[in-house]
Amino acid sequence: MPAKDLYHDIVCTALIKDGWTITHDPLILKIGGRSVFVDLGAQKLIAAERGSEKIAIEIKSFLGPSPINDLENAWGQFFMYARTLQRREPERRLYLAVNRNTFETLFKEEAGQLLLEEPGFRLIVFDPNTEEIIQWQPQINP
Repeated sequence: MPAKDLYHDIVCTALIKDGWTITHDPLILKIGGRSVFVDLGAQKLIAAERGSEKIAIEIKSFLGPSPINDLENAWGQFFMYARTLQRREPERRLYLAVNRNTFETLFKEEAGQLLLEEPGFRLIVFDPNTEEIIQWQPQINP
């Protein structure tokens, strides 16, 4: 099983503060005879008539020596997991979780904008100091 990201516990706390219940830590997905490990699975009761919303979250710290390499790896991992979720749990939506600083630097650059413009890409921005989610992109349904 892979090691937890530096911000794993902070993102868990932020999701709980936002009304989510952590259902999987990690969320294990089977691809044929192999497994992949998405950092978290969570669920939130929306309204009695709408049921619940399910998400999966891949957390990335972007602390490697090359931010572009970190971005390339996050991009590939995100879409591999997203395709697997489409087959195994189509009701669950995948989000990449990044801290505020990464969002305000790397994701404001052209390289980060490419990923933000990619169809099907979803992002959670969290503040590691307050342990709160400050942005959902695209905006999640209330």
